Amino acid sequence: MSRLLLLSLMMVFFCACNSQTEESNQEQEKPAVVKKVSQTVNQQVAKRDTNIPKTPRHSYIIDQARPKDQIDQKFPFDIDMKTIAGDVKKSSEIIGSENKPTIMLFWLTTCYPCRMELDAIDKVYDSWQEETDFNMVVVSTDFQKNFGNFVDRVEEEKWKWTTYHDMRREFRHVMPGGLNGLPQVFVFNSKGEIVYHKRKYYSGDELKLYEAVKKAG
Repeated sequence: MSRLLLLSLMMVFFCACNSQTEESNQEQEKPAVVKKVSQTVNQQVAKRDTNIPKTPRHSYIIDQARPKDQIDQKFPFDIDMKTIAGDVKKSSEIIGSENKPTIMLFWLTTCYPCRMELDAIDKVYDSWQEETDFNMVVVSTDFQKNFGNFVDRVEEEKWKWTTYHDMRREFRHVMPGGLNGLPQVFVFNSKGEIVYHKRKYYSGDELKLYEAVKKAG
């Protein structure tokens, strides 16, 4: 009987020790779990902080043109034009009032059809000048920030005519259609009237242009 009682007491003591050991282990494991969760949260917060969207930057171009009602709307206008050397003159000084027709061609350095048309005219320009007396004014409507590209292009091409830059992009306020779509070519007669107007360029358009010049003369 005493042996049975002794065994029972030993079993109770063993179970109590195991219970205390498990509770002790659980208490030791809790801080590790809390620490791991805390680290995860901190990492997520840090990750969110580094992914804050950046404010987009916009490039604004300031319109330097005068109001339309302050620009002379009558040919040859009063618009400032700059050469590649930086000389500035009014369009009225450049175009003049001679008793002969005037070609005005508007282009952009980034416009491939413009390049094609200018190349086509360059090939026949000398013969045109020998046969017919006319003015030719070629005007770039590039933004001011692209003036360097304009200079490079003119120096590269070595055209026989003088090419100008519409400094404040004001010709769009005086030409029909606002120069929407380039290249555009106009022929003015000796009275300053538009007798020919063409938009875009197709092969052979230079021949139609010259016919219009001869008729205007």
